[in-house]
Amino acid sequence: MSTFVVAGVQMNPILMDKEGNLSLIIQQLQLAASEQARLVVFPECALTGYCFESLEEAIPYAETIPGSSTNRLIEACQKLNIHLVLGMLEKDDEQCYNAAVLLGPQGLIGKYRKIHLPFLGVDRFVNPGNLGFQVHETPLGRIGLNICYDGRFPESARALALRGADIVLLPTNWPKGAEEFAEFLVNARGIENHLFSIAVNRVGKERGFQFIGRSRVANPEGKTLATASGNQEEIIYAEIDPLESRNKQIVRIPGKLEINCIKDRRPQYYDNLTGS
Repeated sequence: MSTFVVAGVQMNPILMDKEGNLSLIIQQLQLAASEQARLVVFPECALTGYCFESLEEAIPYAETIPGSSTNRLIEACQKLNIHLVLGMLEKDDEQCYNAAVLLGPQGLIGKYRKIHLPFLGVDRFVNPGNLGFQVHETPLGRIGLNICYDGRFPESARALALRGADIVLLPTNWPKGAEEFAEFLVNARGIENHLFSIAVNRVGKERGFQFIGRSRVANPEGKTLATASGNQEEIIYAEIDPLESRNKQIVRIPGKLEINCIKDRRPQYYDNLTGS
């Protein structure tokens, strides 16, 4: 593991055009690889679009994981020697999930099912995620996944930090009205857990919803390393070193000012977090 380039592909997926979206995803993956990126992150529901009006409308575009689309993406990862995270709809027997997959040259590394579901788009109809918050060991570091609305709940990133995540990736579909989230909370999740916090959003309009872009990479000090526009398809790049996330001990003045966001926690006083 060493310093590497991460890329965030801010794209405009077309609703119900899975084949067209997949072709664009592979093209953008190739472009990012040509810029030496080793990890490429795509938005939430990048494969399918998001604003479905019913479960019956969405189900034909959901796939098993692994499945035909992930198999094609794994082939691309193998050819390019690259890792990717992608949002898609997952079908599992009678259940349907808003999911993200982590793929690499070695195949399917992990998947995540969105736990916090807003009353918006396809999330009105899918099942809540049931896999918990898992950290995946990769040659690039320890990667944890959230999806969009999960980021509004600090416990989502904190659970991954406590499991040793170096990087928390957040594929999103932020609509108009979420500008403050993009501006502040991505960086806050980074600084409060001392890890890399990376959110990749979409742009464009879908069934009356305007999406706001503003994809962002923040480092463990909460500083912005890269950010995208609010309305353009583009790829942002940042060089990161996951080892920066490992040492939680921040020394400002040796022996006088030292903080540790994990060790300094007082969980014995957090019992009321289960309240409704």
